[in-house]
Amino acid sequence: MRFVPTVLPEVVVVEPDVFGDARGFFLETWHAAKFREGGIDAAFVQDNHSRSRQGILRGLHYQLARPQGKLVRVVTGRVFDVTVDLRRASPRFGRWVGVELSEENQRMLWVPPGFGHGFYVLSEMADFVYKCTDFYAPEHERCIRWDDPTLAIDWPIPTHAAPLVSAKDAEGAWLGEAEVYP
Repeated sequence: MRFVPTVLPEVVVVEPDVFGDARGFFLETWHAAKFREGGIDAAFVQDNHSRSRQGILRGLHYQLARPQGKLVRVVTGRVFDVTVDLRRASPRFGRWVGVELSEENQRMLWVPPGFGHGFYVLSEMADFVYKCTDFYAPEHERCIRWDDPTLAIDWPIPTHAAPLVSAKDAEGAWLGEAEVYP
């Protein structure tokens, strides 16, 4: 496994070793000792799986009082995955990184607590799975608008189309007005 830091050093792309032949493939998606050696020491308590069709945009989500670290990956399809530093005291506050995750590249992304997360579906459909370090707590969930001009995220959305977002995501806060981490 390779652990590749991004422009946000706490956010790490995980490139697993994939062993394949004519029968299919095998890869490790979680190995506590290897992840600890790679700088990710996480204890996961919940696994989630979402399916979305092309053009769906989810996020940017985070939990304020019970922040979640997430190890995310795509098992079917392709997404553009985005992580935003929401720690006000961080010198990288408001900076983002975007990574393509797909069933072909088998990459995973570590999104640490204190960061917002979202993704845009590039393929006809995508199955997105992730491990969380804390339980989902809807009363603590917050959302930053995906199209916040302060963030200026370069989403790969075709110019002739608007992404499909939930009502909750459409009503997300602007970064300058949002409750964020200290």
